[in-house]
Amino acid sequence: MTDLTKLVNNQKELYYAGKTMTHTFRKHQLQKLKSMLKRYEPRIYEALNKDLNKSSYEVLMTELGFLFQEIDETSKYLKDWMAVEKVKTPTTHKGAKSYIYKQPYGVSLIISPWNYPLHLALAPLIGAIAGGNTAVIKPSEFTPYTSALLKEMIEETFEPKFVSVVEGEKETTQELLNLPFDYIFFTGSTKVGKIIMEKASQQLTPITLELGGKSPCIIDEDAKIELAARRVAWGKFMNAGQTCVAPDYVLVHESIKQDFIKQLKIEIEKMYTANPIENDDFTKIVNAQHFDRLLNHLDDSKVIFGGASDRNLEKINPTIMDNVTWEDPVMQEEIFGPILPIRTFENVSELREEIDHARNPLALYYFSENSQKQEWVMKNLSFGGGCINDTIMHLANSNLPFGGIGASGIGNYHGKSSFEAFTHRKSILKQTTSFDLSFRYPNSNIGRKVLKKLFK
Repeated sequence: MTDLTKLVNNQKELYYAGKTMTHTFRKHQLQKLKSMLKRYEPRIYEALNKDLNKSSYEVLMTELGFLFQEIDETSKYLKDWMAVEKVKTPTTHKGAKSYIYKQPYGVSLIISPWNYPLHLALAPLIGAIAGGNTAVIKPSEFTPYTSALLKEMIEETFEPKFVSVVEGEKETTQELLNLPFDYIFFTGSTKVGKIIMEKASQQLTPITLELGGKSPCIIDEDAKIELAARRVAWGKFMNAGQTCVAPDYVLVHESIKQDFIKQLKIEIEKMYTANPIENDDFTKIVNAQHFDRLLNHLDDSKVIFGGASDRNLEKINPTIMDNVTWEDPVMQEEIFGPILPIRTFENVSELREEIDHARNPLALYYFSENSQKQEWVMKNLSFGGGCINDTIMHLANSNLPFGGIGASGIGNYHGKSSFEAFTHRKSILKQTTSFDLSFRYPNSNIGRKVLKKLFK
């Protein structure tokens, strides 16, 4: 505890010295981060393969590629984002000017998960650096190779007073949460998010919570079935379903259910072969605990495709379950694995009741060619973000804020939103001293008349 306290105090010392406040410093640190990733790229592929059996394709697409793009965009626009904003001043404030300053929070704590252990540790760090903060990163203990590599890379690239990585079990996370951080950014489960929020509330520490939930994928009767099946299969079974915004279950229109399931099976085999367990590029389940949890979700009487598993490899084949009810174990929590339950609907009006079983999911996907139905779904259902006629891809647009609502999270990030997540918009009114309007003071002869005229 003493070492962690010293680490936080040292970062506060650097922050209070004002070193992080300039555009030049922040941009230089972002370029160092990019150079670090390029320098360590071969070892990044190796670490993620050891932890999750991720293929080089998945690492580049879902981990490294996003980070390179995010660093480049942030570096390009950072000076504009940092600039003081001048805003309008009402006539009641004659002589004054109004501004918004972008103030860093200070020393930030970033707690990252295991499913995208590089991406979800460093994407928030980009926002922290851009915003002028220092950072302590606590990576997941479930991906030890990537966690150790993160620590090595950060120590070789940044001074510990600016960015540090602290490894450890959940007890280490608990110790960190007792320290006086100025901001906490957490990515993980809703269950743990509640604990983080409770700890933050004890010190009134501002937070961002990136959580999850049961994200529905709705396939309406007029959807292009082949395209929908391909995009659902890709979004669901990427990273073996261990993605916070993966389609958690499908709501397919009753009239096209069998056609959709038939095509979905075809697309899965095209992408991952007939037996993905034997496919060296198919991601494994992170550990034995999660492997067993997922097996407990399987009901052989409802499995219509897949279902095979290998305990030694910690792999489960992409699996489709049919005739699933909300009472089944697979529907009681976010699945976070390669199991896809199928439910049906007949009218769009039924969708709200269905989704209310697991309210405010992190994502929602709707496949339809009807623009009116598209608008109804987007406007009338509550969720963090999503796609029309696609899955996952909204994450790849840095102009779209990414985050949940209610049980799926608080706050958002990506692109400019990452900068805004790690900065406070500080309002400043600069008043003139050349004259003083007496009507605002009590006992002014004309004050009452002027105020009535202004506020009528």
